[in-house]
Amino acid sequence: MVEQRDVLLERRRLLLKRRLIIIFSALGVFFLTFTLLGLFQCSDIFIKLSEDAESSPQGNEWAMFRRDLTHTGNAGENITFPQGMLKWAFTTGGSIHSSPAVVDGVVYFGSRDGYIYALDAAAGEKLWEFKTDSWVESSPAVVDGIVYCGSNDAHLYALDAETGREIWSFPVRYAVRSSPAVADGIVYFGTDDAKVYAVDAATGQELWHADTWGQVISSPVVSRGIVLVGCDGGYFYSFQAKSGSARIQYDAKRIVRSSPAVKDGVAYFTDNGGYFEAFDIMARNWWLENKLRVYWQTLNLYGVAPSPPLPSGFIWGASLGWQARSVSSPSIVGDNAYLGTATNLVSIDLTNHEIQWTYTTNGDVVSSPAVAGSVIYIGSEDGHLYAVDRMTGEKLWDYATGNKITSSPAVDNGTVYVGSHDGNLYAFE
Repeated sequence: MVEQRDVLLERRRLLLKRRLIIIFSALGVFFLTFTLLGLFQCSDIFIKLSEDAESSPQGNEWAMFRRDLTHTGNAGENITFPQGMLKWAFTTGGSIHSSPAVVDGVVYFGSRDGYIYALDAAAGEKLWEFKTDSWVESSPAVVDGIVYCGSNDAHLYALDAETGREIWSFPVRYAVRSSPAVADGIVYFGTDDAKVYAVDAATGQELWHADTWGQVISSPVVSRGIVLVGCDGGYFYSFQAKSGSARIQYDAKRIVRSSPAVKDGVAYFTDNGGYFEAFDIMARNWWLENKLRVYWQTLNLYGVAPSPPLPSGFIWGASLGWQARSVSSPSIVGDNAYLGTATNLVSIDLTNHEIQWTYTTNGDVVSSPAVAGSVIYIGSEDGHLYAVDRMTGEKLWDYATGNKITSSPAVDNGTVYVGSHDGNLYAFE
């Protein structure tokens, strides 16, 4: 009897030992998984950033929306300044919202007549046209002899820059109004089906896509191997350029149609509520940040928890005024940002976050400014293209087109190009 009891006790001890081993092993696996997930989410240990995934146009070329992959909208200092004399005007069959790209003496743009056009920059003569099945509001990007442009027919097109021949097209569910960015052999763009896509620039094969909380009309920026973009759902995002893994989902609480501009590792963008914000492009959300923040803020309201920290990546924000709806994308030059908001063009000092000067037009300023040396060029819904002194905010000249201007100007080789809703693309020298 005693021996049988000892055997039972020994079996229980062995069973308990096995259970403890299983429990501690499971805890070890849990904590290891938790640690690895944390490292994956909050660091670049597993997937390295491709910091060469950015570039700048050659010379003074304005090769894509906002000129370059960091969307500075800055043509540089050593150029001839346009004086407001009409050089030529080319008439299309629809309003022009698309912003022109200028490369190797050719101007590329889209029109709401459904065509993508290529014009001789000197004479304004048509070189070729490519028909899509809907409006073309996206702005072209021209890289290595290929024109990339979206259409409201739910396709992104790759066309031969010399002939307009279709190389490939990439279908999505809804319109492509976002303007593409091309970096390191990959095309990045947003869509009205609430996604950001990355496709192979040579073949048009999808590499990855990421879901967002709203239409992506904002145009992506690529800098230091990171893709940054806003959406209509009120969020600002960053993704790893190669893998598409999420880094930041920042709740701006207002529509973000502005395309960010990047300088020295900081992204600047506006939202539809009249706020201008600065964001660290290298930041990442801490694990479950957006879900836990809601509970943290609730506990803080009841006085049982301290205030939560600032959202990951947020550096500072400045109000442009309670009626200052803005979809204009900022131009960054030195320590200043220039952008449209409500009916105004404003200059913001990036060091003290204050508005330096304001130039008021007679219509909303949806257009994004182009800066060339000491002059800012911008369109207004009052139908005028304005040239404004960058230091003082005083008007140098303006030109009245036949309808509102929502297209953003491009400056190249002493000429400024801009589209108008009167159906014309204008060139001024």
